[in-house]
Amino acid sequence: MQTHTIARPRRGARIGWLAAASLSLGVAALSGCAPAAPAGQDAPANEDSAHQHGSGRDSTHTALAVTTPGSVTVLSSAAGAGGGIEAVGSFATEDFTRLNAFGDGKHLLLTTSKGFEVVDTEAARLTGLVFPATAAGHAVRHAGTTALFDDGTGKTTLVPTDALLENNTTAPKSRAYTADAPHHGVSIELADGTLLTTVGTAESRTGATALEPHDDHWHDLTMSAECPGIHGEGTARDEVAVFGCEDGALLYKAGSFTKLTAPDAFGRMGNAFTAPDSQIVVGDYKSDPDAEGYLLSAVTLIDTDKESFEVTSLPDNVRYTFRGVTRGPDGGAYILSTDGAVHVLDTASGKIVNSFPVIKPWEGPANWQDAHPAIVGDGNIAYITEPSAKAVHALDLKTGKKISSITLDAVPNEIAVAVGE
Repeated sequence: MQTHTIARPRRGARIGWLAAASLSLGVAALSGCAPAAPAGQDAPANEDSAHQHGSGRDSTHTALAVTTPGSVTVLSSAAGAGGGIEAVGSFATEDFTRLNAFGDGKHLLLTTSKGFEVVDTEAARLTGLVFPATAAGHAVRHAGTTALFDDGTGKTTLVPTDALLENNTTAPKSRAYTADAPHHGVSIELADGTLLTTVGTAESRTGATALEPHDDHWHDLTMSAECPGIHGEGTARDEVAVFGCEDGALLYKAGSFTKLTAPDAFGRMGNAFTAPDSQIVVGDYKSDPDAEGYLLSAVTLIDTDKESFEVTSLPDNVRYTFRGVTRGPDGGAYILSTDGAVHVLDTASGKIVNSFPVIKPWEGPANWQDAHPAIVGDGNIAYITEPSAKAVHALDLKTGKKISSITLDAVPNEIAVAVGE
């Protein structure tokens, strides 16, 4: 473990007050394609914190949506109450888009060439409200703020997470911070107002910085340049933030950055999967930079209390992609594998302790954008896509029982649950 904190001269980056674009969007397919990393480069992270969530409808229903080629289908699930999954409606959009929860239990964000477009899951439609971005990337919800990162400009837009509940067609008041250079980045605002955001350029990413708001300026607190290829974010118990690096991970804890070094010279963690009551962060892990394909065979286990970084190799039958991990009951990690099962990882021991067959075996994708099985969690329930069957399944993570399924008219790709933060 290495610990380094580098002080930076304070500078007066202004806090910008923004207005999102309020546009009238029909359901006709839009031209162009959604911003996406080129094949072989970084796949934007899944921001899955596996909190115990509310829903956008009532206490027995959960709203979720899936993308299919050129469209989005909104679903309603009563799986938590022993019910099924039903289609609410669908609308047309660009050929490849991504979905993120806004964090209020009702709205989703659809990333398109226009930016972050707001989806109302109750009405199963785009509201017409857009948070403009030249290359919409990560959307991170935490402590009452949803942070939207524009890779094309390096701008972070900070929006109150409950801002759309009363009015989802008019631009809410928001704040902004713009990085020194555009890059594929991510930001998170902590409960005390500290903004953590990545540092880099279009060619390389080096680390992260911590900023505090002061009047109408952002002041630099501290930064770390020890996280090459920084990608992905998660927040563990006691609000310890974790970022993935190409040689380990970077922690922000008690006002300082700490570098955790991987055991391999190239030891890339690109996505962090966290649970709010657990000090353990589960990360994906790749040790061979020349490995072909997107299947992974190991995970990282980061103990944010002990500030330790361990790599756990998985059994030969367990292979997964960046879409294949979620957190669930008792802080466990649930890995959707190519053998068609969800494998339960005890994060304390690093051992697989149970396996639940759910879908048919599948092969890894040729490109990360290609449709392949994905899992997202909502409390004790996980939702799993099965592209080969054009299906979405609900799985009880406590019992391993498949509760319900729905067959769609097209192949599902991205999936997101309209979780409440």
